[in-house]
Amino acid sequence: MPVTAIHHVQLAMPIGEEEAARRFYGDVLGLQEVAKPAPLAGRGGVWFEAGSLRLHLGVERDFRAARKAHPAFLVEGLAALFERLRAAGHAVREDENLPGFARGYVDDPFGNRIELMAPEGATLPR
Repeated sequence: MPVTAIHHVQLAMPIGEEEAARRFYGDVLGLQEVAKPAPLAGRGGVWFEAGSLRLHLGVERDFRAARKAHPAFLVEGLAALFERLRAAGHAVREDENLPGFARGYVDDPFGNRIELMAPEGATLPR
């Protein structure tokens, strides 16, 4: 059977940091928190969605941040999001090395690398 799509991306986070995840991914990035299924809820972590994007943050006892491997999120209003991130105290590293895209990187509160990008001059699908 062929692979057809990504169902979700999972990133690791330290134990007990769900509120920091909610502030960054929910309040700053604007993703909506969704309830974890009952059999998984006791493991900790937090899940988010926006459109077809599904992001799961799972607790890892011996947590180490993903510094190179990362998800890349398509964004509407990239410049405004960069400003919102900076205002919330998150350093944004803008990058112009991918022709046709405006993009930058930010670290989540746990040090995981997140890429934020938008096609230059294109309207993103909803």
